[in-house]
Amino acid sequence: MTSRNGVRQEIAILADDLTSAGDGAAPFRQAGHDARILLTTPASVPRPAVGVSAVDLGSRVLDEEAAASRTRRAARLFADSELLFKTVDSTLRGHVAAEVRAAWAGSRRRAVVIAPAFPAEGRVTVEGVQYVRGVPVHESDYARDPVHPVRCSDLAMLFPEAVLVQPDRAAELPDLIENGDLIVCSAAEDGDLDRLVAAVPRLDDVLWVGSPGLAAALARGCARATGSTASLPTPARRPLIVVGSTNPATRRQLATLHTRADVQGITVSADPAPAVEALRGLTAPILTLRTPDERHTAQTAQVLARSQATVVKALSEDHTVDALVITGGETATTVLQPLGATGIDLLDEPEPGVVRGSLTGPLPLPVLIKAGGFGDDALLLRLCHLIRQRPDPGEHT
Repeated sequence: MTSRNGVRQEIAILADDLTSAGDGAAPFRQAGHDARILLTTPASVPRPAVGVSAVDLGSRVLDEEAAASRTRRAARLFADSELLFKTVDSTLRGHVAAEVRAAWAGSRRRAVVIAPAFPAEGRVTVEGVQYVRGVPVHESDYARDPVHPVRCSDLAMLFPEAVLVQPDRAAELPDLIENGDLIVCSAAEDGDLDRLVAAVPRLDDVLWVGSPGLAAALARGCARATGSTASLPTPARRPLIVVGSTNPATRRQLATLHTRADVQGITVSADPAPAVEALRGLTAPILTLRTPDERHTAQTAQVLARSQATVVKALSEDHTVDALVITGGETATTVLQPLGATGIDLLDEPEPGVVRGSLTGPLPLPVLIKAGGFGDDALLLRLCHLIRQRPDPGEHT
């Protein structure tokens, strides 16, 4: 890839789950770089370099100590990347503080710049406090997440050592970086993030920490004049929509999808066999496989995700379905690995929080992956249309 100063560089993205890996890599793909999601941490840095390697560490489901250890090892592995980006959830779910400190230690970067705002989705940072559509995240629906409830919105509490920088003080960043500080940047709009990136003289001095908002600002800062291209996949004959997220937004999207006559679906249980048999017997061109609507404990969620994985494997291998739309990062990881997939070659980001690509492995299925909390009620409808439509001859050729 080519940076804003014309130097060839590689980008590494370390993410705590699959949707975060996709959200972090997608803006760089849009800016003209080849990008691949790796479903597990590799033993060595992939050669030849893809351009952007986004690693799903799977650390959100681990305990804090194990998550930090895995993050530190991955940061050490990719420490020589000219741009190193550690994703954090824009609602601060997961082991945010422990993973950031571990990534800093492994990366050997001079300083850390943390900017979790994602203005396009109403997630902003004001005086170091994270909000989602005007509500502090610890008072939002994300505080009631059964697996990863958010307890703190104040980044100054998560990082007592941090230097807080307001959007109009971006000019202070070079001195703070030279001093080796951990810097928390507030941002309420994309322009704030662009000014933040522009104020940093050397991108490789910094461990960058943020959500898709910061990833997009960094991608704009090192866009390629002539981007790589990829062909769109053949339109799907029969996609399977796999819903593991219990986020209310996703459940509304699924309900809207099921208002169509050409959609049929099954609710999975701990035993996958009935769902396999039932889905094979349905006649609709769009199939859905969902977990029960009620929120689950972490243990129940894992059991149901494994059951979904068994169903997806059976239906993919016998060609009952030929494309996948998956909601929820942990669901996606659990579902894809039994298919023998090692990664996802990214094509584009058709909507915020959604990535499109094809699996690398024995079953190169087209796949769309959506983060649980993103999108309006009609999003799954649009994604089904997208994966089934014939490509515009002038697009991605």
